[in-house]
Amino acid sequence: MLYFVPTPIGNLLDISFRSLEILKACEVLICEDTRVSKSLINLLNSKYSCSIKPQLFLSLHSHNEEEFLKQISEDLFQKEVVCVSDAGMPAISDPGNFLIKFALENNIAFEVLPGANAALVALVSSGFCEKEFIFLGFLSNKGTSRQKDIEKLLNYPFASIVYEAPSRVLSLVQDIAKIDAQREIFAIKEISKKFETKFKNKAKKLANELEKSNLNGEWVLVISAREDANFKQNTLCEQDILELDLPLKTKSKLLSKMSGKNAKEIYSKLLLSEN
Repeated sequence: MLYFVPTPIGNLLDISFRSLEILKACEVLICEDTRVSKSLINLLNSKYSCSIKPQLFLSLHSHNEEEFLKQISEDLFQKEVVCVSDAGMPAISDPGNFLIKFALENNIAFEVLPGANAALVALVSSGFCEKEFIFLGFLSNKGTSRQKDIEKLLNYPFASIVYEAPSRVLSLVQDIAKIDAQREIFAIKEISKKFETKFKNKAKKLANELEKSNLNGEWVLVISAREDANFKQNTLCEQDILELDLPLKTKSKLLSKMSGKNAKEIYSKLLLSEN
């Protein structure tokens, strides 16, 4: 049986009783970083006087997911297998999604346990959670891609949740302030840890606050929804482009930009469809 078990994001007390029971029965532990997971197991064994002793540790991270799945046998899952990330819910901005897909495609029984998740803690703490929200994880690191990500999130008609590194959190808020100085932002660092800290202010004022603050730690930001009640998100679908009175090559280029697919391949298909 395969289990996906959330681990504490700060406080060891965040581990659930059920998670402990499954970890105690674990024979194979699939983890992001074996050193981090072994340290966590030692802490849990000490705090809860339990005996978590996996026979085998396997490393699954963002750089080896495809290769990992090529090498493992389905027979492995006849044992009690647990997948964890370094902290929080597997597959949420952490490894695990490839393994979920593998299990679904190969009819491998699995369970995902509920548990600690930084994005939801931040969203509820922000007071921005009215109905809809979007989770964006980490934005692009730099360049025009990052700028486009920021412009996009500021146009959403609902709250946006973003993870950010301490080295980039200030520049992110400053970049938002350049576009919309009055946009309200909630920022929280070190969730569930001893030095958990919350900030909430308009972008320009928050940037000034952060300039004077210790930025070390793991950050989650929740950016409030666009306030323009008359704002409508414009969407353009493939059919809209196909119906335009444009040359096939132009349509192909537009469709390529939308889908990320090769423009020449799209052109060839369009050409065939017209014959």
